[in-house]
Amino acid sequence: MHGVESDNLDDVGLALKNAFAIVTLSALLSACAVAPKQQQPAQDLSDQPLAAAEARDHPEATKKGDDTDEKLPNVNMSPAMMTQLMQAEMAYKNGDWQGPYLTMMSLAQQTKDPRLAKRAAEMALSAKQADDALAAVKLWRQYAPDSEEASQYYLGLIILSDNLGEAETILKQRLADATPGARGLMMFQMQQLLLRAKDKDAAAAMTERLVAPYGDLMETHVVLAQAALTRNDKAAAQREAQAALKIKPDSEIAALTLAQVSESEGGAINVLKDFLATHPDAREVRAAYARLLVNEKQYEAARQEFLTLDKAQPDNPGTLYALGILSMQMNDRPAAEKYFTHFVDVMDKAPEDERDPSKAVMILSQLAEERGDYKAAADWLDRLDSEDPKIQFGAQLRRAQLTAKQGDVAGARKLLGTLKTADKTEQAQIVLVDAQILRDAGQPKEAFKLMEQGVKRFPDNMDFLYDYALMAEKLGKTAVMEKSLRKVIAKSPDNMQAYNALGYSLADRNVRLKEAYQLIDKALKMAPGDPFILDSMGWVQYRMGKLDDAETHLRKAYTLRNDPEIAVHLGEVLWKKGQKDDARKLWREAQGKDPKNDALKSTLARLHETL
Repeated sequence: MHGVESDNLDDVGLALKNAFAIVTLSALLSACAVAPKQQQPAQDLSDQPLAAAEARDHPEATKKGDDTDEKLPNVNMSPAMMTQLMQAEMAYKNGDWQGPYLTMMSLAQQTKDPRLAKRAAEMALSAKQADDALAAVKLWRQYAPDSEEASQYYLGLIILSDNLGEAETILKQRLADATPGARGLMMFQMQQLLLRAKDKDAAAAMTERLVAPYGDLMETHVVLAQAALTRNDKAAAQREAQAALKIKPDSEIAALTLAQVSESEGGAINVLKDFLATHPDAREVRAAYARLLVNEKQYEAARQEFLTLDKAQPDNPGTLYALGILSMQMNDRPAAEKYFTHFVDVMDKAPEDERDPSKAVMILSQLAEERGDYKAAADWLDRLDSEDPKIQFGAQLRRAQLTAKQGDVAGARKLLGTLKTADKTEQAQIVLVDAQILRDAGQPKEAFKLMEQGVKRFPDNMDFLYDYALMAEKLGKTAVMEKSLRKVIAKSPDNMQAYNALGYSLADRNVRLKEAYQLIDKALKMAPGDPFILDSMGWVQYRMGKLDDAETHLRKAYTLRNDPEIAVHLGEVLWKKGQKDDARKLWREAQGKDPKNDALKSTLARLHETL
């Protein structure tokens, strides 16, 4: 048998310990991204709408096969055996796998204890040793022939090695022997295993052969829809998904599958919307529908769907996190703070939940800082409980910024000086934060000098060069700014922000407007829904005298993100069009969100207007 590719071995434990976690749908049906604290062998079904829908239809799906009911040998462990086991585990803990593996295999053969063979398999899998893992799993199955878990591992390994003929024989018999109630679940299990085959076309064809005798099952047509999607036959995928829904009209998994195989996101939205009209309690469908609305940038509509989910299940972490992110996107800071705080509180009460709340804690610190509560911002950082060095590094940067904002600039810079890292990107971040602290403390020349040194030190860091360009513009060094941004564009031609920044700078200074328009138009084609690039487009059109076009773009930008600076620009366009009351209303909104906004102050001064 050919060896299994080592890169695939990490998938084995993940795939097989949770037999019914369906992972065939694309990201549009995935849960809100909240990173787990550490990689676990099994994922929570509630974080996968398709899997959760299947678990709801088949509660027995959550039952995992294990060895608890096996007939285990009555082994009288000698002192020598106990010593060997302890030494093997200690050696394995210290990074050795081969010696401990051989010990476990030897002891398994002596005692015929399947648990020792299983432990040997785990060691080989962790070391990405395919052939050794398969040998251990075969021994495990020999000593525990009724072990579902051993069978899952065995199937996974032979499929990864593309021994599909042997796998097909086993799977065909398992489907035939299954009870009618369990057969559908077994199909999903089989489909998940076959996704890991290297020969995708052969695996898809095999899937179709295996399920063909069971055309009366909804699950059969879901699996066939997925197989058709694998070979890019959208028409067949849609027919099969529709057949699944016809067999079981209230099946969330069938509805989700039909949405997935739709020709467009608009079509998927309509499928899920129609399903919800007749099945309003379909939680997983509603969650997927809400995420599709987010993809379409229909943020308010998406928020209403998540609010419905939240009302039905107030402590669901995924819903709370989604509402927090949406509130941030819509610039509703108080709501974001409320949902993220609730999310963190829920996570504190669920230590068994592997999701890491660190990102939410960092956002809460940022929100507290934005409203001027630096103590609360620091308190949130104190609640961080993550061993991730990147998160810890980011927290230290924020501590330095908070220290400076509380008036201790020297203390903040001293804290930055204690940060040691070999990572060039992180070194550049330290310099950038140091420069920002100096600039905010009224030392712009010193800050710029630090950035100049940084550009020489990190010549290939385009993000650093971009920030250097923005700082140069704030100091009136427009030639330096333009030269730097053009270098960013040359080195990173897909950097839409560089095009936008250069175009906006020209428009704001009311120079070379045709070139400014071209730069912003290029950025907008890269990111047509970006509110800040839409703002730039509206502003350059205003400068060019195209007031109606300017208003259209600025209103769209403000709908997507009610940012104070966008409000200032839209207000000026309306003022120019003679709609002065509407302009003042927008400026008051901007003032309420950011009383110190420089764009608002300069605009009011230039127009000789007071609020």
